[in-house]
Amino acid sequence: MQELTRKIKQKSLDIGFHKVGIADVDSNYQDDALSHLQTWLALGYHADMAWMNNPKRFDIRQCMPEVKSVISVALNYYTPHQHSEDKKYGKISRYGWGRDYHKVMGKKLKSFSQWLEAQDNNIKTRYYVDTGPIQDKVWAQRAGIGWIAKNGNLITREYGSWVFLGEILTNLTLIPDTPHIEHCGTCTRCLDACPTNAITRPFVVDANRCLAYHTIENRAETLPKDIVNHLEGWVAGCDICQEVCPWNQRFSTETDINDFQPYPGNLKPELLELADISQEEWHQKFTASALRRVKPEMWHRNARANLEV
Repeated sequence: MQELTRKIKQKSLDIGFHKVGIADVDSNYQDDALSHLQTWLALGYHADMAWMNNPKRFDIRQCMPEVKSVISVALNYYTPHQHSEDKKYGKISRYGWGRDYHKVMGKKLKSFSQWLEAQDNNIKTRYYVDTGPIQDKVWAQRAGIGWIAKNGNLITREYGSWVFLGEILTNLTLIPDTPHIEHCGTCTRCLDACPTNAITRPFVVDANRCLAYHTIENRAETLPKDIVNHLEGWVAGCDICQEVCPWNQRFSTETDINDFQPYPGNLKPELLELADISQEEWHQKFTASALRRVKPEMWHRNARANLEV
């Protein structure tokens, strides 16, 4: 078991993941993750994201009954480019600047899973890239990747919170890593910087107040006035709570994955162009992009809201 655990971690790094950790599904974790999720849902803080209430999210065995271990991995996506403060340009969250991370990480996880299953005919795996009904950040913390911060993001010591997470569920019993402890301390920069007070208290984010939720997930024809008044140029996502984080300011490291370098136009998208982007232009501009989740009519809405303030 020890040798296989070592081989798995080395293979993960060989494939190109920046961090890897292992969590034991049967361990009695004292992180109150389930009760925290249930309380968050009961408060309605998931807004219209009904998938957050998927019963599978409450018990990882509903995703894979045979699961014994969770192999958690992380990819650093940070690039040193900065948003323009010129008000004629919109702001896109860093995660969406380059190629769709689902495709980049999915390809690596598929390769990783195939290699692992090839080690023995009895080995089973299932992998997820963000979209699976499991608590990615919880399992990443349990696997020692990093800790869930006061702004709800997972912070790593090496890369801050500029990481994408993925995991492989397997029926293998492996040697688990020590769960990561929290290192936010008394810092409240993310809470203080959020223009809409979406971080209602440390470690609790209300999507109903979050700029990222409203610019990416909210399908309504118009945005709430309180959101519009605080957009500050954001048209897809929001990085404010990450940009002010001391861990990001001190430890951000440029990624070695070329796919995460920004596509032309994503650094300084013109609001006037986005306000009237056509279906064809949208298709061309956001090919192989995670931003395809933001449909043309949503770009129109978000851009025009910024122009009208």
